[in-house]
Amino acid sequence: MERSENGTMVPVGAGIVTALVGYTSAFAVVLAGLRGVGASPGQAASGLLAVTVTMGAASALLSWRYRMPIISAWSTPGAALLATTGAVAGGWPAAVGAFIVCGVLFVVTGLWPALARWVQRIPAPIAQAMLAGVLLPLCIAPVKALAAHPAAVAPVLLVWLVLLKVRPRWAVPLAFVVALVVIGIALVRDDAVPAFSALVPHVEWTTPAWTLQAMTGVLLPLYIVTMASQNIPGAAVLATYGYTVPWRPALTVTGVLSAVGAPFGGHAINLAAISAALAAGPDAGPAPRRWIAGVSSGAANLVLGVVSTGLTAIVLAAPAGVIQAVAGVALVGAFAAACAGAMADVEARVPAAVTFVVAASGTTVVGIGSAFWALVVGIVVYLLLGVRRSAPA
Repeated sequence: MERSENGTMVPVGAGIVTALVGYTSAFAVVLAGLRGVGASPGQAASGLLAVTVTMGAASALLSWRYRMPIISAWSTPGAALLATTGAVAGGWPAAVGAFIVCGVLFVVTGLWPALARWVQRIPAPIAQAMLAGVLLPLCIAPVKALAAHPAAVAPVLLVWLVLLKVRPRWAVPLAFVVALVVIGIALVRDDAVPAFSALVPHVEWTTPAWTLQAMTGVLLPLYIVTMASQNIPGAAVLATYGYTVPWRPALTVTGVLSAVGAPFGGHAINLAAISAALAAGPDAGPAPRRWIAGVSSGAANLVLGVVSTGLTAIVLAAPAGVIQAVAGVALVGAFAAACAGAMADVEARVPAAVTFVVAASGTTVVGIGSAFWALVVGIVVYLLLGVRRSAPA
């Protein structure tokens, strides 16, 4: 009780909650993203372990060093982007090569602030419309899954909807718990429980390769969406609670760890945006002690990394539609926010709508995915119409 009164146990608990909510809310999205660009089940499991451990290490290190709750997270918008990218020229090794270069770009951005300003010069409606277009197919997936597999998917969506009303923060995590129950019942029924060896944590090294299509179709959209939707908003969220993020060290640490985790399948880690508020807000205890929430969040993610391989094996054996449902509902909030940001500026609505349509089309031209072309076409239309700039991305 004494430790609770002096403000230590409260931030520790807040950090653990931050890690659990962040992990369970986007776990399925990360797996879908890695599988979307060619990872095998084993490589996807390795990638999930890599990003979980590296973001845990970044959170603990930055929070301890700077005595503020600096939460690192995997790039959920980036994972959603990967899930809709499709096959990459050069396969999974080329995707890994793009992940490494993306980590290097984060480091360069930290050391050279002009690059961050360049990202911020992308018109906000265009960046948000591109993200919304990328997320749309994933948000539609639960509807299709419900129609095709109602018995397996309906319980997941029902729990999510009810919790969205009474406990919004826990809506996606508890929907994920229900999904695990549904998966467990199906595996026992079909005598398909994974072997113990599939549950043991392991990493798989992938020798990277580099192709032009991966650089344009994976690297550039992944870098831009992570900067515009995670790193820059993440710094802004902490600023609302009175914390000034040490920009250069934060991007250097997350960039280096992104590059280190990439050969093991990790796509990118960054400053957390939404979950940052859980560790930086008043619920995390007295302001001088909230950095402890960042450290405990990092430690909790290290533990989650150990169990991630087993969860991956279970999830990849799931009945059709269940994981698509969880991934879809996990992204509804991000989709709604992106749509609102895309259409907030009346003058920019047409270029934003064009960007959204191109991104949502999933069309690949000369081997390059729709996210890249959405940005190109959207910016061209934005400039041609002479839209007056109202806000940075």
